Amino acid sequence: MPFRRRLTIAFMLAVGVGAAALALGSYVVVRHNLRADSVHTAAREARRNLEIAPRYKRSDTLLGAYEGRGFETVGVGGGQTFQSSFSVGLAAVPTELRRLVKQGRLAYQRETVAGTHYLVVGGPASDGRELYFFFSEQGLRHELIVLRNILLGGLGIVVLLAALTGALLARRTLRPVAQASLAAHSLAEGLLETRLPVEGRDEFGAWAQAFNEMAAALESKIDALNDAQARERRFTADVAHELRTPLTGLVGEASLLSEHVERMPPESRRPAELLISDVGRLRRLVEELMEISRLEAGAESVHDEEVDLASATAAILRSRGWDGRVRLTAEPAVVTTDPRRYERIVSNLVGNALEHGGDGVDVEVRSDGDGAVVEVADRGPGIPPEHLPHLFDRFYKADPARAGQGSGLGLAIAQENARLLGGEIEVWSEPGEGTRFTLRL
Repeated sequence: MPFRRRLTIAFMLAVGVGAAALALGSYVVVRHNLRADSVHTAAREARRNLEIAPRYKRSDTLLGAYEGRGFETVGVGGGQTFQSSFSVGLAAVPTELRRLVKQGRLAYQRETVAGTHYLVVGGPASDGRELYFFFSEQGLRHELIVLRNILLGGLGIVVLLAALTGALLARRTLRPVAQASLAAHSLAEGLLETRLPVEGRDEFGAWAQAFNEMAAALESKIDALNDAQARERRFTADVAHELRTPLTGLVGEASLLSEHVERMPPESRRPAELLISDVGRLRRLVEELMEISRLEAGAESVHDEEVDLASATAAILRSRGWDGRVRLTAEPAVVTTDPRRYERIVSNLVGNALEHGGDGVDVEVRSDGDGAVVEVADRGPGIPPEHLPHLFDRFYKADPARAGQGSGLGLAIAQENARLLGGEIEVWSEPGEGTRFTLRL
């Protein structure tokens, strides 16, 4: 349940419980006072009636004296019973009340007769007769019912107003929280200029100020990191560019030297072969540095055409002499992509698998809905989990012992080319279970 709704419900319950307690207390007090007043009035009236009763020896004249005074009378005396109305009789007098009256006490008890609520007050007259007076409390009960309904209606209105007030209060109270949440999402999406309005000097104002200071510091740090990364990329590109000219001469000289290696003395042949190999590695490193620099700078273009990945993959393996070391499982999968960049991705993935996993590399090409999937799997030693998030970083090598092998740029170049084609490369690996790279286009 959203916190705003819980806050509204909590406020409504707090106000409702308080109002209900107040209403119940008011009803109980008023009910007690009204009933007490009814008893007091009825007792006073009963005492006057008992005082005048001895003046009337005959029961009919006594009932006549009581007539029209708002109560019904039942009497017992001289071996006979008399009553002022057919609606009430001696049978309606509670047994406990009669016992108290016989003891000479003035007593009362509430009783319902034929659906009518009475306060029955009884007492002994001085001439020995027992008199019981039935005072109707229908009016009192009606007043209490009206009071109850008014209190319940008022309670409902108070709860409704509390709900509306709670909703407005929760909305106003949590508005800064909602603004902070939206601002945090904006920051997460890269909108570093996002700030919160500072309203007032309360806790939320201090919170907004602290958030803005954090956002400013974060923006400053990220700008500094971006500047440092841009400088690093420019440095890499500049180094690669500056190395290209002298490297061209070295490559030419190494090529010329390679033509004469066989005629060199045995003691000079090995250093010459190492020199030719190192020049070749340096040439590949510079080319890869220039390529990754262009990819990261967005200076590379894409030339799309329809490509059957099955036949294209088979051609890539044959052109590099890998068809004997790699097992290809392919089904027709035609996509619109750049074949040159696809070749770069597959050659890097397969070359990486052969280098680190040895022979026994499996390549699978299949359709996948509107696109295609290319999987390159090896049976090598696998990659520890802590290295997996960094495999596509530039110059990252999971095994420091292989620092002299490869440039550490192959997977980064493959991933950048995949993103340029609108795809992505995923990796799965378990130590001892091998490694699988999955290209989705």
